[in-house]
Amino acid sequence: MSPSRPFRRIRQGAGALAVTLTAGLLVALGATGAQAEPGTVVISQVYGGGGNSGAPLTHDYVELFNRGSAPVDVTGWSVQYASATGTGHFAAARTTLQGTITPGGYHLVQMGAGAGSGTALPAPDGTGSTAMSATGGKVALVRSDQGLACNGGATPCDDAQRALISDLVGYGSADFFEGAAAPALSNTTAGLRNGNGCADTDHNATDFTAGAPAPRNTATTAAPCAGGPEPTPTPTPTPTGNPCDTPATHEIAQVQGTGEGTPLAGQTVRVEGIVTGDFQGTDQLGGFFVQDPTPDADPATSDGLFVFSRTEVRSGDRVLVTGRAIEFNGLTELSPVTAVDVCGTGTIAPAAQQLPRTGSPEPQEGMLLTFPQRLTASEHYQLGRYGEVTVSAGGRLFQPTDGRHGVTQAGNDLRRLLIDDGSTRENPAQIPYLDPAALRLGDTVTGLTGVLSYGFGSYRLQPTEPVAFTRSNPRPAAPAKVGGDVKVASFNTLNWFTTLGSRGAGTEQERERQLAKLAAAIKGLNADVIGLMEVENNGDVAVRALVDRLNAEAGAGTYAWVRNPNPGTDEIHVALIYRPGKVRPVGPARSSDEPVFERPPLAQTFMRTRGSLPFTVLVNHFKSKSCGDATGPDADQGDGQGCWNARRVLQAKALAALARRVPAPLVIGDLNAYAAEDPIKTLAAAGLTSQTERFVPADRRYSYVFNGQAGELDHALAGWTLAWRVTGTTIWHINSDEPLILDYNTEYNPPGLYRPDAYRSSDHDPVLIGLRLPGLG
Repeated sequence: MSPSRPFRRIRQGAGALAVTLTAGLLVALGATGAQAEPGTVVISQVYGGGGNSGAPLTHDYVELFNRGSAPVDVTGWSVQYASATGTGHFAAARTTLQGTITPGGYHLVQMGAGAGSGTALPAPDGTGSTAMSATGGKVALVRSDQGLACNGGATPCDDAQRALISDLVGYGSADFFEGAAAPALSNTTAGLRNGNGCADTDHNATDFTAGAPAPRNTATTAAPCAGGPEPTPTPTPTPTGNPCDTPATHEIAQVQGTGEGTPLAGQTVRVEGIVTGDFQGTDQLGGFFVQDPTPDADPATSDGLFVFSRTEVRSGDRVLVTGRAIEFNGLTELSPVTAVDVCGTGTIAPAAQQLPRTGSPEPQEGMLLTFPQRLTASEHYQLGRYGEVTVSAGGRLFQPTDGRHGVTQAGNDLRRLLIDDGSTRENPAQIPYLDPAALRLGDTVTGLTGVLSYGFGSYRLQPTEPVAFTRSNPRPAAPAKVGGDVKVASFNTLNWFTTLGSRGAGTEQERERQLAKLAAAIKGLNADVIGLMEVENNGDVAVRALVDRLNAEAGAGTYAWVRNPNPGTDEIHVALIYRPGKVRPVGPARSSDEPVFERPPLAQTFMRTRGSLPFTVLVNHFKSKSCGDATGPDADQGDGQGCWNARRVLQAKALAALARRVPAPLVIGDLNAYAAEDPIKTLAAAGLTSQTERFVPADRRYSYVFNGQAGELDHALAGWTLAWRVTGTTIWHINSDEPLILDYNTEYNPPGLYRPDAYRSSDHDPVLIGLRLPGLG
């Protein structure tokens, strides 16, 4: 599935791009989802003028409303606020919720009070102290009590953060909103969701009207929405004759038309077809697909159609359906439906398809299709959240800027297909495609069959037959052997923070789970020197905690760390740990004082404990591709390298200068640049050569997967004085191929899936290098 109709279409502020790479965590900002209705619990009023001059009420407030037909427990959720265009995060203004909202019921959250007078609010159902702006701001209803470290504007919310937002209202000059901002408010006006809270088109400007504040609480008489957010089954009317004698008024192809939208929008039609996909369950799509058994001869028109109705049918039924033709989230469908008449049975053979596509899938929208070819899992970022997997023809997809021959973005897009799960479930307890073992990218499926649907910007196949993946990419129990006397590793830890509620773990339990996985991964590398990225910049606290855990498991004194002389000013920094029994530091650690670095490199020269050949490890984490306030040459140039590429080139030049000043340099780290991008070319021109390109086969040379495309963000480059001593290099694929739902987080991850092992310990794969450095005997 995808976020179904409960998912929120949220627009980032003007500074956000459609693709963000933040501190090693790449996320897509485009909403994904299947056809489904808007969310059940919504923000129905916002008011920020409480206690101000002329205000009728003493306090600001946020009112919630249950649009659905079942009670919703909001205990553990939160209401979070950020200013209209400021830099403060939602996390700074968070009010935790408790209680259950009945269908059609309201929930009043009292916020901060102004200095003036006014009438007290009705008894609030929750109380916070947030002082909201009277004229413009951003209010998020969040399915967690953890603060969001973003604001949608200066700091865009990534995919994981946006997935927690159940509803969002941006008003006035807000730079984060659904569709467009709601009207500006005042000391005497509140933002009121239309229809007593029922209106929800995921467009704040359309759904909200400025009016006199009228706060409602749990004691207010419930006002259920007509029909609720689920389609109300419409019984077939009892006609004077046989309803099957009432013929169709249109062919399905006429309803679909030759364009992306129906040419009969808003018109009531009657069509005939065979049911090809039944998705009427309470947690499914709320309807079924029908297809014309006598299609027209026009290849530009689809002969399939979605019917949004829970009038009971079965696959294979021949039905006559009467309803209004509409477009919902880009899907042509009939809704509302006034008659579903079952008039016999029939069969539809799925049409065989091949990837890559040669054009738009629109002419097959709503039709039953089969893909007899072998397809490879290339993305499962939303698997645990929404049951989505992307597959591709011709093997996995690679980033166009990763130096692969013939790879283009357009070609990748034609090779891929999104598989949904025909469901509106969000965070299902039973994750599809995880039985009997975790689905890994690189696994394959053959004979995929289902109905082609559309929703939230993507065509998606809703399977009508079981989807069985073959384990074509088994888990590697250990990294491939690299030889040598000394091994060096590079590992992005994905925000190892000891401070809770920041960029890493949100609870002590999550921190322990994260630490267990990181320790398992580092021990599995069995490296003598390990460069780490995304370690909390809190002195030696975070790196010490990691080393302490490693020593507790591997033996006292097994690991030590290098003190960073210049950790920089960012929230994260790079770190170096090593095994004193194998290597010893030579001289002090070095760094760079070039202002181009937010996270300066860390350089340390080592020798074998009993050796005389020095080598220097330089750990790096270049500027991310996240755009933020990027301007001029740092803005996205449209060449596939993302934002801040010019800055990364300057960082590469400064790093190359540092490497020239140390003996036998080995540059490692997350350079936030793929293999054919300018920063890597700059380092190569300075005499630093890629050891992964030298030793790792092309189809295995990747360390990160973003938007279904694999690439090498984590590099190992050696100067000529050391390169001839490199005996091997490998990338241990324990993270990028593994589903997100297996990580340390407890939000939405079923507890039974967690294991204290190396798999999905991060989102980057570690790199391992072997060095031949003879000892003294």
